Amino acid sequence: MKFYAIAAVSALALIGCTPEAAVTDGPDSTEAAVEDTALTEVLAHERRDADRARDEFRNPAETLAFFQMAPDQTVIEYAPGGGWYTRVLAPYVAGEGGYVAVGFVPEGIDTLPDNFKVQVREGGESFAETQSEALGIPAEDLPFYFGDAVPDALDGTVDRVLMIRMMHNLLRWDMAESEIATLRDTLKPDGLLGVVQHRAKADAPDDYVDGNMGYLKQADMIAFFEANGFELVDSSEINANSADTADYENGVWTLPPSYGLGDEDRETYAAIGESDRMTLLFRKAE
Repeated sequence: MKFYAIAAVSALALIGCTPEAAVTDGPDSTEAAVEDTALTEVLAHERRDADRARDEFRNPAETLAFFQMAPDQTVIEYAPGGGWYTRVLAPYVAGEGGYVAVGFVPEGIDTLPDNFKVQVREGGESFAETQSEALGIPAEDLPFYFGDAVPDALDGTVDRVLMIRMMHNLLRWDMAESEIATLRDTLKPDGLLGVVQHRAKADAPDDYVDGNMGYLKQADMIAFFEANGFELVDSSEINANSADTADYENGVWTLPPSYGLGDEDRETYAAIGESDRMTLLFRKAE
């Protein structure tokens, strides 16, 4: 049930601890978000009318400011899925910078149902055309690559890689190290990688934080990236939610927007809101 809750939601979308101290070396995220008029215009666009209800939990302006984003940068969005962040990122950088989508190869994941693998493959292959129609951006400016087909020409050219609520899947599918290595290669020497991830409690049992429940420990995430060629720049509580107990029998998909239990205790979970999330910024290590 844990897996199929996310599989069902993801399939429809294609066609989702105590912080460690770190040295801040970026701009104040709130101030930067207010001053970024280009991002303000993108967030206010009518194409986001249906998305805007999630802003109070996902804080796109503050999150992108924390990731030190700018409209003249080249950004990779990893596993864009249903396009919530795509509808922010692609229009934001389409004029001066560049947008690239990278997705995981579904065929090698034994736990994925065959029909879902087909949906993931078809979703990637039609991504540029679908998003072009939705965003009014030329399809050639919205390239999508599967992780095993990222062109060598992209290496060393990317300013930012964003991984939004995806690390739990990569870990439980045993493909995190290979995907991160590919993404690291694309970054410029001073490139940054931003992570938003459902956050487990620091004392959560090991069998609850293996990825299958969606929650991961912040300390484990920092250790993982530091062991894979990155150094921590900063952490933020922008996307924290203290009301999330992060201990549900069916994992993070119990909460909105998935509501994995249907109408059971729906009002309770709606009052909690979306998950407590760590927000981490890493720099490509030399």
